[in-house]
Amino acid sequence: MSARLLQFINSPTGPKTTHFWGPVANWGFVLAAMIDSRKPPETISAKMTGVLSVYSVLFMRFAWMVQPRNYLLLACHASNEVAQLYQLSRRIRYDMEQKGKKS
Repeated sequence: MSARLLQFINSPTGPKTTHFWGPVANWGFVLAAMIDSRKPPETISAKMTGVLSVYSVLFMRFAWMVQPRNYLLLACHASNEVAQLYQLSRRIRYDMEQKGKKS
């Protein structure tokens, strides 16, 4: 194996640690939000999407502050933040359209 690959494998945030596998598992949130973007907006839970958004912001800060910095976790939660805010915007637009129809 190359020296760089071995260095990554044995690093404090490499695949031998939870600093690697935790973020890898969290990519499931991003994948789920991307898949849900094809579903109708009335199925989106604004509360749950808001909670996931706050969760990602908190963990982005954690990923930045922890030593060594966990860039994989930061990227995962930044991506999830974008995906959740997109979902939340879809739900808010849907709710506003429904209010406009009732008026």
